[in-house]
Amino acid sequence: MPNMNSLVLTDRAATPVDHTFTPRDLSQGMGTLAETQDVPVGENRVQVALKKTAGGRYKGFLKLTMPVVQTSSGTNGIETPVVVRTAFATLDLSFDATSTLQERKNIVGMLQDALDPSNTLINDTLVKLEGIY
Repeated sequence: MPNMNSLVLTDRAATPVDHTFTPRDLSQGMGTLAETQDVPVGENRVQVALKKTAGGRYKGFLKLTMPVVQTSSGTNGIETPVVVRTAFATLDLSFDATSTLQERKNIVGMLQDALDPSNTLINDTLVKLEGIY
């Protein structure tokens, strides 16, 4: 059973930036990690969980939430951070109880490979917002 610990994810900026997510909460099997800032409004978050269904399937869940924050001038010149938009990525995995470790490795590895920038079908559709033809 994995221990909830810090997670470092690297973005695709021209000069890549490592984002460190530290444990924030563990509730009902859902681990939440946050990229901690001075003010919690608009923190990037990762949530991860695994549940076993009544039918015996294992349901894996991963969610990345990345809000964009701007500072708004309020009354008396007090600046307030405001979330102006948020990007979400959600991954749901479902495995039969009889699945093998190699089967699970394969599907996770194929998903990782599918998200590589060199795979233009997926990259250009999701990143460049281009339609498929």
